Amino acid sequence: MDAPGGVVGVGGRSGERHAAQVVGADGEMDAAAMERFAAAAGLRGRGLSYAVVSILGPQGSGKSTLLNHLFGTSFREMDALKGRHQTTKGIWIAKAVGIEPFTVVLDLEGTDGRERGQDDTAFEKQSALFALVVSDIVMINLWCHDIGREHAANRPLLRTVFQVLMRLFSPRKTTLLLVIRDKTKTPLDYLTQALKEDIEKIWDSVQKPEAYKEAALSDFFNVEVTALSSYEENEELFKEQVGQLRQRFYHSIAPGGLAADRRGVVPASGFCLSALQIWKVIRENKDLNLPAHKVMVATVRCEEIANEKLKNFLSNKGWLELDAAVKSGLPPSFGTRLSAILDSYLSEYDMETMYFDEGVRAAKRQQLESSMLDHTYPAIERVMEHLHLVVLNKFKSDLEQSLRNTEGFAESVRQCSQASMEEFDAGIRDIAVKHVQWDASKARNKLQEHIQAHVESIRNAKLAELKANYEKKLSDAIAGPAQSILETGQRDSWACIRRLYRRETENAALAFSASLSEFDLDQTISSKMVSDLREHARSVVEIKAREEAGNVLMRMKERFFTVLSHDRDLMPRTWMGDKDIRSITREARLGALRLMSVMAAIRLDDKPDKIERALTTALLDGGPLSHKRSIEFASDPLASSTWEEVSPKDTLIKPVQCKSIWRQFKAETEYSVVQGMSMQEAHRRSKSWLPPAWTILLLAILGYNEFMFLLRNPLYLLGLFVAFVLSYAIWLQYDITAYFRHGMLSALLTILSRLLPRIMDIVMQIINMSHRHKHAFPTSISPPPTYPCSELHEPDVGTGSSAVPVS
Repeated sequence: MDAPGGVVGVGGRSGERHAAQVVGADGEMDAAAMERFAAAAGLRGRGLSYAVVSILGPQGSGKSTLLNHLFGTSFREMDALKGRHQTTKGIWIAKAVGIEPFTVVLDLEGTDGRERGQDDTAFEKQSALFALVVSDIVMINLWCHDIGREHAANRPLLRTVFQVLMRLFSPRKTTLLLVIRDKTKTPLDYLTQALKEDIEKIWDSVQKPEAYKEAALSDFFNVEVTALSSYEENEELFKEQVGQLRQRFYHSIAPGGLAADRRGVVPASGFCLSALQIWKVIRENKDLNLPAHKVMVATVRCEEIANEKLKNFLSNKGWLELDAAVKSGLPPSFGTRLSAILDSYLSEYDMETMYFDEGVRAAKRQQLESSMLDHTYPAIERVMEHLHLVVLNKFKSDLEQSLRNTEGFAESVRQCSQASMEEFDAGIRDIAVKHVQWDASKARNKLQEHIQAHVESIRNAKLAELKANYEKKLSDAIAGPAQSILETGQRDSWACIRRLYRRETENAALAFSASLSEFDLDQTISSKMVSDLREHARSVVEIKAREEAGNVLMRMKERFFTVLSHDRDLMPRTWMGDKDIRSITREARLGALRLMSVMAAIRLDDKPDKIERALTTALLDGGPLSHKRSIEFASDPLASSTWEEVSPKDTLIKPVQCKSIWRQFKAETEYSVVQGMSMQEAHRRSKSWLPPAWTILLLAILGYNEFMFLLRNPLYLLGLFVAFVLSYAIWLQYDITAYFRHGMLSALLTILSRLLPRIMDIVMQIINMSHRHKHAFPTSISPPPTYPCSELHEPDVGTGSSAVPVS
């Protein structure tokens, strides 16, 4: 019977003595009450360092009283004065006070209660099975007077325990602590022996599955027996014996303790969930597979813990600051900082799940790590992009500086590329997150591709600039001299151009090849660029030749007028009577024709041709009826659109074009020849105004007397002298010869009209000079008079000018 005592409800006491009902009288488990108990008692953080003790026994056997005295709990106790009745309904839970390790105490509803009636057996089995599953130690209250009796009250209880055990597959042994209540004077050893024999008989009578036919009771239980005196008859002795029993619950999970077998223990943080699921399975009357149940509990709890850690990670201040910093640049020690944050949450997860199933724990840890990394991948990718841009920009800057320092291009690229890749590798190590198994080779290859693309861009720009410089130098070296040589129109003009072309091209090609060597180009590319430079030199010559060929008519006329109007010393030619104007004209035309033959085709290949001979024969040596032409050429050499031995691409002026140009040339130069011939004829006439020599001799003989008269009279001689001086001065002032070219009468009239004013001017100048001489100082010497050009040379009005060559 239960001893009398105060009744303590759920809220009757506070703190550690608080007891909570987790399974009601209707058989439904209150999960919220279980969670509140775990939170208030501090169960969650205990890991595997806790033990669960439950008690089974007949109604009114003093179970609650024993637990309250043994563990300091506050379960409700039966009031003996009110008779036997059901006090504990359902299943209650409390924490043992002052016992280490943390001990959870379950007080189960008693068996054989009249209140439940026929439902007693079902609930009895369910609660017994629940106690066996969740408890490390199951205490069973037994009456001392029933030991050894065939129809004792404890036999149905033990049979129930063993029957439900068959539905339970558990890897560990449960301790059955058989508490003999109201012990008599019978020795404990005898009672223990008799009780164990009864238990063995009950075990043997229970129907077992085929797998456990030969199984012994010791394979499933560690059976311990203890006895307590009657609480009502000897309270002090009861309390003393309970105190001794209490000592056995200290360090119960240590090796040799009552709960030493820790196989299959659910971590404390999953105890509530485990108990809830176990009770649910039991109520559904299903067999319990504890290993599978353990995996289920581990799965649920590990997932809950993982979700909690993921949530905490996403709101972590350090991670948020790091994520924000990544958006604006490359934060220092990114990998180290992120790894530390991830490690902290993974460590917390490991600590909180260390006692759950290893496979489940590892799987959920991997999921947690993957989930956190999924949220970090955008930041990691941005960091990679920042690193990529920083290194690429640094490479561009370093390469530009290196090239500015006149280092070789290939060497500069090699050094800068090596430095940039080393910097990138260092950056990769800095941003590497140890939880991310990434392959940096793709990012590295991408950077190398971008570096190579930039190098190609710079190389192409440098090569284009270098090529342009050499082409300009080559153009300057060839274009001007080639033009000058072409303008000379000599037979060896193209030979000189070829020598110039080859000399300048070879020099430029050698220098260009040396410059290209610093770019470390493929031999094929280098050869192609040198070949292009040679082609450019040829194109310069061709372009200049085509330009000159386009102006061939103007050049021919210039050559013709130069030869016609100047002698071999390049002095202006005067058309005296002794000049052979026909031979000079032929020489001038031959020079113009030779110039046209030079510009008729491009001759850079040392191939002989007959262009000059064909032009000379067809245009200068007698035309179509020329005997020379009939001997050397079977037909008209200019009646064609191509030159013999000259390719069409090298033809500048076609033969038929040469004939047309020559006709136009002759038409435009014919006037100058005619003018020259007229000037020569006028010169001959200008010499014929003096009388013949015999006439002069006859005058001298017949005028002898007059001549002697003048000698005898000096005044006449002086007058003649003055007349001579005046005449000579007038001769110098006027172009008398030019006047007489237009006729005797015209010349005399012009001279007479100007003679009297000129004589008056001369006389006045002599008078003025004498007047100035009279008033000058005696010692001063007057300079000779200076006559302005306007006074000595006045324009000829009404007279023709002398004919001059037109050039």
